[in-house]
Amino acid sequence: MNTLSASSKRTLTWYRPVNTPSVWVPLLLHSVPAGFPAMVNTDVDGAISLDQNLIHNPLATIFVRAGGDSMCDAGIDQGDLLIVDKSLPAKHGDIVVADIGHEFTIKRLHLHGGISLHPENQHADYPVLRPTAEQEWRMVGVVTFVIKSVHG
Repeated sequence: MNTLSASSKRTLTWYRPVNTPSVWVPLLLHSVPAGFPAMVNTDVDGAISLDQNLIHNPLATIFVRAGGDSMCDAGIDQGDLLIVDKSLPAKHGDIVVADIGHEFTIKRLHLHGGISLHPENQHADYPVLRPTAEQEWRMVGVVTFVIKSVHG
């Protein structure tokens, strides 16, 4: 974990992934347009493994369920499943999971002019979070993918 303040007494526990075989699903040869309908060749180009394409470091990856609506303008909605890589260094502009004084949040990291975590919901008045001398901040990890259900 990346530490943003003094050393911490709090640690997150995660479990080593179970060694299970990958599930391979068919991949169409051509993309399907989301704009105007078009003819698409439905030949299969092979198969892909979602875990091998979405998880780059299994031992440092956790899944987090999003709560709240502070990141809806970034495409993260209540209940979305986030893939978080704890081994990636957090950089300016990344969406991160952070531990702020033993409370967790998902926000966009800003590093210009000091460290701050920004919400992305133009219809709500969520504050920008900035560390104070009394607070202990830790980056849990960088959000790499958002998985959402579109089926009601």
